[in-house]
Amino acid sequence: MTDYLAELDAAAEADKFALVRRWIDAEPLPFFKALRAQRPILVTPTATLVTRLDDCIEVLNQPKVFTVKLYDPKMSEFLMSHDGDAFHTREKSIMQGFLNRDDLDDVRRMVRNIAADLIARANGQLEAINGYTRRVPATLVRDYFGLTGEDLDNLIEWSYWNQADTFYNQPFDDHSDEERQHIIDEHARTSGALGKYIVELMARRLLAVKAEQARNLLFAAWYGMLKLIRLLTGRKNDTLSDDIVTRMLRSHFADAVDFDLKRVGVNAGGLLIGAIETTSQAVAQSLQYLLDRPELMAQARAAAARDDVSEFDAIVFETLRFVPISPYLFRETSQAATIARGTDRETTVPAGGYVLIVTQSAMFDPRAFDKPDEFNPGRNWYHQFHFGYGAHECLGRYVGAVMIPEMVRQLVLQTGLKADGGIDYEGGHLPQKYALSWS
Repeated sequence: MTDYLAELDAAAEADKFALVRRWIDAEPLPFFKALRAQRPILVTPTATLVTRLDDCIEVLNQPKVFTVKLYDPKMSEFLMSHDGDAFHTREKSIMQGFLNRDDLDDVRRMVRNIAADLIARANGQLEAINGYTRRVPATLVRDYFGLTGEDLDNLIEWSYWNQADTFYNQPFDDHSDEERQHIIDEHARTSGALGKYIVELMARRLLAVKAEQARNLLFAAWYGMLKLIRLLTGRKNDTLSDDIVTRMLRSHFADAVDFDLKRVGVNAGGLLIGAIETTSQAVAQSLQYLLDRPELMAQARAAAARDDVSEFDAIVFETLRFVPISPYLFRETSQAATIARGTDRETTVPAGGYVLIVTQSAMFDPRAFDKPDEFNPGRNWYHQFHFGYGAHECLGRYVGAVMIPEMVRQLVLQTGLKADGGIDYEGGHLPQKYALSWS
């Protein structure tokens, strides 16, 4: 077993974080286990790593101290780039209302149908990333979120470059200057295209909503009080679907709430950016984890065949404890901040310091998990970090919680499913290719 800390302590200061970065990417679980036991808060010249569950929660519960300032240049107008202010609270609360959890059975049914159709048309052979793991959530973005009238490939590309720049093009990511600039340029290009599309979408869909409302008022006048009552109690429209964009445009907020047409457009774009790449990576990595372990795959296949999906879903989320979409969340301190005060690991991070909250390590902390190195689908959901934690917990977590396992399930149900090689990341963090076949 590598003596990580001895090697790290012997390295030159300028080389320390490169070592840490290599171990995070290549052998995260043994590295994090060593840190939790020997140096649970690791200070490096680039960033401070926090590896125990209690310390991760402490950091994530202080959003105005451990901030998302690094998001700001990437998404300044979106709620994710704000910490604990009125804007963040207001917009997240409004959007949680539109993403009604009562929709989840319908959402799962939509995902099942989209996935089953793609699988049927694949005829036993599929490049899963571009033909499935990105395409299913992109279709849901169109049909449930309501980003209509655009080619799915464009929706996918816009999501990809926003994710690549915001989350994987930071000072602690291993890119050359040329690679960093390329990602920034592609983000700028695709954000321009997305912005133009959102403006056109708002204009087109607002006209349709206004026409619907005018027609409903005419119907109320023509057919009397019965029609008016139906209108006021949520009469469904015959031509506009009940998607999230339409819900936002049908709603009216007082000026003081500050949720106007521009805010509708920005949040519609945010739904797109957050949905596709995260889902794609989670589905691909969960599936690969199962396929690499035949006994576990057999267990998953048996659970997938049952009407009650709860056991299968638990299997999928336990795989993601071992292969999460990212091993950490990152923050920047707004002031000098002390973590684990009063303990033997007490550490103060200076103002402007970077902190990596190693949530994958926290999900293996024996202080929270019994026999954490074992695969056990019955783990406590509240000790998981699959959708973040605290103020910046994922807005679409409940949609993701049904979409991800259902996408995996539809593939697991295919007889003779196998992978023709592993996931190809093409040198980056996000999956690019994954060849599958089945009988």
